[in-house]
Amino acid sequence: MKNNLFFVMWLVTSASLYAQPTTDSTRVTKARWRTTRLTRHLRWQEAQFDSLFGSKQNVNLVVLKNRRRRPVVAFGSAGDSLKPTSWFGKRDRALVALNGTFFDVKQGGSVDLIKIDGRLIDTTRLSGKSMPEHQQSAIVIDRNRVRIVHGGNQPGWDRQLPDENVMTTGPLLLQNGQPHPLAKNAFNDNRHPRTCLCLGPGRRLVLATVDGRNANAQGMNLHELTRLMRWLGCRDAINLDGGGSTTLWLQPDLPGVKQVSEQGVVNYPSDSKQWIHTGERAVSNVILIR
Repeated sequence: MKNNLFFVMWLVTSASLYAQPTTDSTRVTKARWRTTRLTRHLRWQEAQFDSLFGSKQNVNLVVLKNRRRRPVVAFGSAGDSLKPTSWFGKRDRALVALNGTFFDVKQGGSVDLIKIDGRLIDTTRLSGKSMPEHQQSAIVIDRNRVRIVHGGNQPGWDRQLPDENVMTTGPLLLQNGQPHPLAKNAFNDNRHPRTCLCLGPGRRLVLATVDGRNANAQGMNLHELTRLMRWLGCRDAINLDGGGSTTLWLQPDLPGVKQVSEQGVVNYPSDSKQWIHTGERAVSNVILIR
């Protein structure tokens, strides 16, 4: 109960720190976040909004400390194969699996750099003269501490990172508490299901999904997602592959973990075209908590 109250107080406090539209920020901070404690140091929270950014929204959060030895934060890859997010979670006996970065839907494999325990799984595939926004930043894990790095548009910048666990992705949404500039394009400006990772106050790591493409949840554009992450107290935030890939899976039957869902998927993947937990898309890589 103490930790739950702390998280609510964190949300309320964060809203007062930033000048944002009062109505929507208040809806976020005063929302009835349904909280399930998965372990002593790991919480799942979900909220449904009848009106947020003028639309229905469904948001899931997984919250944990960013510097604790347990649970462990890691990346998972299927190499050139594509597998559902739940497959990774079950394979690695994880507590949480979240879809990762962008991938080749025809040939498999990540189109962005993935390095796991020092092994380079995939490199950034350039598709033109300039690097798109999802190749200009990265999530890095060093001794179980997660940080977000902005590398810019110089090809090869992510290959130079010395860390053993790197996932290139983007666009970057927040940097040091300030919105990062976003290009004007359909991917950024239209509403879709979204997946996001952010670093919040109190050394917290937050994994988030926003459902969409459904009458019950319209989804967000990246400007709206940035504002949501800021209202949640995030200092740094980065976008991951969204759309039909957006999937949050929780392990329902590990010892000490509360039963939360028959399948383990707790959001509403949009590929099913229905408001159900099934229909997750196969992906190339994920973020794991175990």
